[in-house]
Amino acid sequence: MREGSLEAPTRHALDWNNPDFYNEDKLLGEMERIFDICHGCRRCVSLCDAFPTLFDLVDESETFEVDGVAKEDYWKVVDQCFMCDLCYQTKCPYVPPHEWNVDFPHLMLRAKAMQFKKGERKLSHRLISNTKIQGAVGSLPVVSSAINAANRVKIVRKVLEKTLDLDHRAHLPEFHSKTLRKREKGRTPTQAEVREAGSTRGKVALFATCYCNVNTPDIGQDLIRVFEHNGIPVRLTDKEACCGMPKLEQGDLKTVDKYRKINIPELVRLIDEGWDIVAAIPSCVLMFKQELPLMYPDDPDVQKVKQHMFDPFEYLAHRHKAGLLNTEFKQELGKVVWQVPCHQRVQNIGPKTRDVLALVPGTEVEMIERCSGHDGTYGVRAGTYEKSQKIARPVISRAKKMEADYLVSDCPMAATQIADGLELKNTETNPLTLLKKAYGL
Repeated sequence: MREGSLEAPTRHALDWNNPDFYNEDKLLGEMERIFDICHGCRRCVSLCDAFPTLFDLVDESETFEVDGVAKEDYWKVVDQCFMCDLCYQTKCPYVPPHEWNVDFPHLMLRAKAMQFKKGERKLSHRLISNTKIQGAVGSLPVVSSAINAANRVKIVRKVLEKTLDLDHRAHLPEFHSKTLRKREKGRTPTQAEVREAGSTRGKVALFATCYCNVNTPDIGQDLIRVFEHNGIPVRLTDKEACCGMPKLEQGDLKTVDKYRKINIPELVRLIDEGWDIVAAIPSCVLMFKQELPLMYPDDPDVQKVKQHMFDPFEYLAHRHKAGLLNTEFKQELGKVVWQVPCHQRVQNIGPKTRDVLALVPGTEVEMIERCSGHDGTYGVRAGTYEKSQKIARPVISRAKKMEADYLVSDCPMAATQIADGLELKNTETNPLTLLKKAYGL
């Protein structure tokens, strides 16, 4: 048996409609098989708390092997996986096409899906992953201000900790009644010559995303300003639902399917009209580029969206390669520390954010390729907040030593998690905002 694999990693389709997918005995057997491989390797010990939890269970067992770990303790490992995908994409030598066929994140997803089907996932976790309800309530006039104010009151936070499992110390996002979609309602794309560059066709439809729409509408507007400054017409999708990533991470695959039925036809319609699709949240891009295509490998529409979905800086990098990026920058940025979000890193597009920001004269970009530990709900839940902070600590420590002018991350939640531990010279924490600033817009 050779060690590791020399081939590029491949991903098998997620057979989530097969009854065996939810068979507990077969699931536990597969968990034991893969846990035993992980125990013999241990390369992923530094990534998240799922692996230290597993290895501690093994080391504290009577046999010092996986066969000494009680099956009911397997779920302790599952609870610590937030599906960043880094173990699969950057560490594990036994992923397909290696014959051991290790896909740890999708094993954890299968375990969560089985728990969800049996009603064993916490109700509070279902609620805080429901972006539809949050957005509908949190964006109401007056209500948004009340929620934001309440989130800063200690006694209210204690109540939320008891009822919704939201740690009272966690930084919760603000809500905006004037959402991105309200701000850009009826917008007409700029009139510009549409020019292809690489795999980009030169005009984009913005998938607003739940988070950018309700919590950080400024980021969506910054994307629009930057793209239009580069002669790229931008419109919003006529309608959209959540991308499905928060529900996928809870194992709620039926709701993921419900969102797919809303999003995919709309995106395909736009693609057929000549529009590319862009979203400012890496997790949303990854959902359409990887997870949905693996759930629906035979759906041509899902596969079409995969081919035309782009990360913003990936898109701009294609334009630059073709000589179509506006490089007339007005302002230097100095030293920028860029934390690479996990869900952008595993898209295998390379450090495009760094490459584009580095085009700005008088700008030095330092990368930190390490997880912030946030992952949407993991960083705010009472049971995982402390572990999330522990994962973020090395990133914060490195950023402090770099003494940069800016700290940015394409993931606004990761940026907030890291920035909370720093004394920053400047408050801008999103690279799109920085690029807009460099253009003098």
